[in-house]
Amino acid sequence: MVGEKVLLRIYMHSSDTYHLAPAYERVLQQAEKHKLAGVTVLRGIMGFGSRGVIKPSAMRLVGDSPVILECVDDGEKLVTFLRDVTEKILHHGFATMERAAVVMYRRGNAPPAQAGLMGQIKPLSTLPEVEGVLPMHTNFDGVLLRIFIGESDHYEKKPLHDALLNKARELGLSGATVLQGSMGFGAHSVVHSDKILAMSSDLPIVIEMVDSREKIETLLPYLDQMVAGGMITMEDVKVIAYRHDANAIRK
Repeated sequence: MVGEKVLLRIYMHSSDTYHLAPAYERVLQQAEKHKLAGVTVLRGIMGFGSRGVIKPSAMRLVGDSPVILECVDDGEKLVTFLRDVTEKILHHGFATMERAAVVMYRRGNAPPAQAGLMGQIKPLSTLPEVEGVLPMHTNFDGVLLRIFIGESDHYEKKPLHDALLNKARELGLSGATVLQGSMGFGAHSVVHSDKILAMSSDLPIVIEMVDSREKIETLLPYLDQMVAGGMITMEDVKVIAYRHDANAIRK
């Protein structure tokens, strides 16, 4: 498992269902059947995409929210898995693929191996070919933008993550997801936690946006004005949009 692999990220809604169960749970079950190395489910607090806006709710356990499934494995294995779940479970949405250089993977009582950084390679050069493999899809090379800020950050008397989502929608970006961390530290080197007594803690927030490089670049001047403290990262990804409606097109 150590070496050049692929990170697959599938973007969903928590309200998506399949056979009377949340669709992300069914996808997780399929990942086990495909014997993937592992899957992580991340649940956001708000976002927007081709199916509209998901607003933050106090009833997060029952309300709709963005969901991201992350899995790392061999590229061809992930393409087979994605083809399976888009044919059976997921009929509308998008996924991204990017390089994942695995420096350590330990399972059970396996003997320890020394971790080491992988060499630099051309972005996207190790990703599998998906053209003609997945059902009714479009794919293009894009950028994943991540903005790391704090929950208490504001812009013009509005929560900064809310203001950034509004700006992204105004500029016509295809979507964004807001993820809330439970603990962390950042530019001010202060550890924050979501422990029950810390009702006013400044929890970490990560905003993710995926689109073409040209669209992402239109947002950058506004980030310079709006983000007073934090960190922003960009990485190349392959964007795969799947829709079983043949007349649907990427906006």
